[in-house]
Amino acid sequence: MITHFHIPSYPLNQFIDNFFYYSGFNPEHSIDRFLPDGEVQLLFDLTDYPKYIYDNNTLKEIQSCKKVWFSGFRTEPITIPSGKESEMLIVQFKKGRAFPFLSEPMYQLTNFVVDAELVLSNDILDIRESLLAAKTPIEKIKLLESKLLKYHLNSLQENPFVDFAVNGIVSSPQQCTIKEIVNKTGYSQKHIIQLFKKHVGVTPKEFLKIIRFQKAIQQIETQTPLNWSNVAYDCGFYDQSHFISDFKSFSGFTPNDYVNQRGEFLNYIPIA
Repeated sequence: MITHFHIPSYPLNQFIDNFFYYSGFNPEHSIDRFLPDGEVQLLFDLTDYPKYIYDNNTLKEIQSCKKVWFSGFRTEPITIPSGKESEMLIVQFKKGRAFPFLSEPMYQLTNFVVDAELVLSNDILDIRESLLAAKTPIEKIKLLESKLLKYHLNSLQENPFVDFAVNGIVSSPQQCTIKEIVNKTGYSQKHIIQLFKKHVGVTPKEFLKIIRFQKAIQQIETQTPLNWSNVAYDCGFYDQSHFISDFKSFSGFTPNDYVNQRGEFLNYIPIA
């Protein structure tokens, strides 16, 4: 397997967390369940065959993805190819910071995967053609960085409130409350919800629940032996029953089932 990880230079690094390239990945399974993680991505498929999204229950193909696509904020799991025999270059945006690249508000893309040219511009397909012509992974990544900077430099504007709210939730989801955010900003709750949905894709309350869920996922990896009451308390859930309910809603599994079925990579569960 070949992988390359790259953090872009300023100012892109204020909006994009990293670029990730991989090829030659050949797991034994072919389908993964991917859990909501609070992230959104732009994905360049550098092969010439489509990738499919599957029904979470029946595993029937329900959507075909080709060339370049944008994956919006998720509040529910999605069933996708495992990456076998793929060549991908992925743009991982910082939480709450993808909006300046898009022509649509983020809430219109929540739980959707769409052709990238529909929400960015047709230039994105030209960028892909240039990536195909580049010889090495490093050349592809550097080319993508320069192209994104060229086409989006003038739109790279931060929103201090959204950044404040997102950072507060991410840094301390077990303690942070929406009421506290409202009080510190001076905005009305209605205005805060509108801003958050536009820039993040969901309400602050929904975002907080996803981040608490992700804190639980990470704690499961490090806590031995597992004590579900402790996990629920440490991650800010009201009680263990609320924790189990949210966990099943976001993953499709009970916490115990998740532990038994989780895969090699965080948030990816081998399905078939």
